[in-house]
Amino acid sequence: MTVCVTGATGFVASWLVADLLRKGEHVRGTVRDRNRAGHLISLPGAAERLTLVEAELQTPGAFDDAVADCTTVFHTASPYVVDVEDPQRDLVDPAVQGTLNVLGACLRAPGVARLVLTSSMVAVTDEPDSNHVLTEADWNTKSTLVRNPYYLSKTLAERAAWDFMVHERPRFDLVAVNPFMIMGPSHSRAVNTSNQILVDLVNGAFPAIISLTWGLVDVRDVATAHLRAAEVPAASGRYLCAQQPVTMREVVGWLREAGFGTRSQLPSRSLDNALGNLLVRLDSYRRRQGTGSYLRTHVGRTPRYDTSKISRELGVTFRPARDTVLDAMHDLARWGHVPSPSPPARSAGQKTMAKPG
Repeated sequence: MTVCVTGATGFVASWLVADLLRKGEHVRGTVRDRNRAGHLISLPGAAERLTLVEAELQTPGAFDDAVADCTTVFHTASPYVVDVEDPQRDLVDPAVQGTLNVLGACLRAPGVARLVLTSSMVAVTDEPDSNHVLTEADWNTKSTLVRNPYYLSKTLAERAAWDFMVHERPRFDLVAVNPFMIMGPSHSRAVNTSNQILVDLVNGAFPAIISLTWGLVDVRDVATAHLRAAEVPAASGRYLCAQQPVTMREVVGWLREAGFGTRSQLPSRSLDNALGNLLVRLDSYRRRQGTGSYLRTHVGRTPRYDTSKISRELGVTFRPARDTVLDAMHDLARWGHVPSPSPPARSAGQKTMAKPG
């Protein structure tokens, strides 16, 4: 059987392609430029079972050849960036039109049985609410082109997919995976938007610890969730995909304990309090639109969500968040994006071992 992965060079997609090849599947990946897909070509099994097809999200019919004779399609391709010049042009249009183009290609491919869509928790909520536990029944209804425009793009793209299923009634079914902030090691040197937060933390972009709480999920677990969504016959609907929430203070502590604080600019000042929240909100109006709206809707808030459905129906378990963060950091150091960790300092009572000879 042949499966298709759109946006194959992406952070999640690269792990998904690697896992599919490891399972012995024939994979057809869509890319914008084959010359930037070297990390895919070097994957084990790629020479024998990976084919790359160039396709643009907004080009009508661009995915027809890619999904032809495929049984399963994973649609991961979508722009992921917070600050853009034109949110409609740069985020919403490619996300929505790209999703509809892939769905249309699947409609014209008689062999497709299931489409697994990479959606996001931002299609579930625009801002955390500690008084409400999010489930798959929740939808983001607050984002606009001004307020969290990336969130709007993912919400409208997933909405468009489910509307397509209702109106077209295709032969294939649709399953959506909704991950929170995705971190972890990468198959390429590129830094995804979530891992960039770790780079910013150690490079001094955050002058203080602020009251941000993130729902994290390991990129390897997200890839597994996609595989299970395709393989489990009874899989249906949406699946929230995330570990337990962690604070910036916790993440900074993990980095410091692991030796990433010695030669970095990890924040130490505390602004994760009521006064700090006020200062961050005031400062957010000096930031670019996407970053500013994110800070105003997230600082001082804690997300709550129920991921029991993905565990119960797909059997997905999640790595501890600390492991994900540190694996990501060691990988970022390997690629040269952050300084390598320093060895832990010896305690005052620890003796130095004599060298042999």
